Amino acid sequence: MNRPLVVALAAVVTLVAAAGAGAWFTDRYKNSVQRANTAETLVASLRAQLDNTDAGVVEVTKYVDRVQTIRVKGDTIVKEIPRYVTVVADAACIVPGGFVRLHDTAASGGVLDQDPRGADATPSGVPLSAVAGTVAANYTTGHINAARLTALQDTLRAQGVTIIGEPAQ
Repeated sequence: MNRPLVVALAAVVTLVAAAGAGAWFTDRYKNSVQRANTAETLVASLRAQLDNTDAGVVEVTKYVDRVQTIRVKGDTIVKEIPRYVTVVADAACIVPGGFVRLHDTAASGGVLDQDPRGADATPSGVPLSAVAGTVAANYTTGHINAARLTALQDTLRAQGVTIIGEPAQ
């Protein structure tokens, strides 16, 4: 073999080896960049989840405090019924059966009979103080449900969700 051919072959082999090594290093670099981007995305996602969790803990604490306050107020009202609706008032006010049917149907979400069947004809036997207790308990439950909805909406707002009926921010 002549020397120029050997030098040319050595140069070609060196160039091919350099090109192969360059391609290999380029591929390794691209894989490293892709892994770094994936890791950064994961870190951002985990940070957002952690922030949402922290906000959720604060919201749950506020919600529990709010519900406890509502229950205490409701229980206080129920305890005060005998002072505001006395035994004399219970005896003086006859709660008609029609009122009890109307109230019970409304509470159950049912449909009233078309025929009231002598709604005022017979007393129900339910004392006025029991009606006051039922109404107070129902309002307390309504206030608790309103607090639940408010807490849910606050949690969703903290996560960037738009609540239907509210202007977009």
